[in-house]
Amino acid sequence: MAIGGDAATGPDAAAIADELQFLVGALVRQVRTVSPAREVTLSQISILKRLDREGPHTVADLARLDKITHQSVAVSVAGLVDRGLVRRTPDPGDRRRKLLVITDDGKRLLVERRDAGHENLTDAIAGRLDDAERAQLSQTLVLLRRLLD
Repeated sequence: MAIGGDAATGPDAAAIADELQFLVGALVRQVRTVSPAREVTLSQISILKRLDREGPHTVADLARLDKITHQSVAVSVAGLVDRGLVRRTPDPGDRRRKLLVITDDGKRLLVERRDAGHENLTDAIAGRLDDAERAQLSQTLVLLRRLLD
């Protein structure tokens, strides 16, 4: 799809941003559809991912970092604890606080979801794009990484 703009200024940054946002969202939704459901909400998956990447946090930490209410995080965490995907442990620096730690079952769930999505995306790239298109996509990834810097 060509993005609007003119020969003098090139493609319009706002139009590119709109299309990129749409496509990334659609790609994420597509990957989620092939991931094992296991009755875990997106909020709970987000919590599991953060605990896996960053280590233990309190409910208050998670609420502040994700800019959502303490109550919303507490509800999501309760479900994760009930399913054995997260456990509460005393904070060694302040025994009154509880840290949330992802369990081995929680890590396994993330790996299952990641593997299913990765396999689906790999198959799509290999099956729908020719060598030249894969090379072009690879170069585009370099540009996308620069947007994160």
